[in-house]
Amino acid sequence: MIRLCDFVGDWRLTRRISHSDGSVARFEGRAVFAPDPAGLRYHESGDLVLPGGQRMTGERSYLWREAGAQIAVAFADGRPFHAFDPADPRAHHSCAPDSYDVRYAFCDWPRWHCVWRVTGPRKDYVMESHYTRL
Repeated sequence: MIRLCDFVGDWRLTRRISHSDGSVARFEGRAVFAPDPAGLRYHESGDLVLPGGQRMTGERSYLWREAGAQIAVAFADGRPFHAFDPADPRAHHSCAPDSYDVRYAFCDWPRWHCVWRVTGPRKDYVMESHYTRL
């Protein structure tokens, strides 16, 4: 079973964001899980190509930590985001009026991926992120 410490290190990250209108954005970059006194600091950075071809640099950070049998993910400022059990890696995050559902897949470790389904009054997309250890 996957444990928090298994994520430590550098990962190649590729992402596809498929919107309900058929448009697709792509992200390619790097994700790093670095030890932090509270758990693991996750930081990703890379290039985002929007559906119209516009390019920009993107980055984000989270804090991953052990929470009993679960892995809890918090925003960079410490606010809770979601938690999942590696044995049943699904989670939900509600940010009214939007809804975020994720499923992680670790069956091809050390390659893994997650799929987010995001819905709301102005949001309707699926975001697939794939990680490969560097």
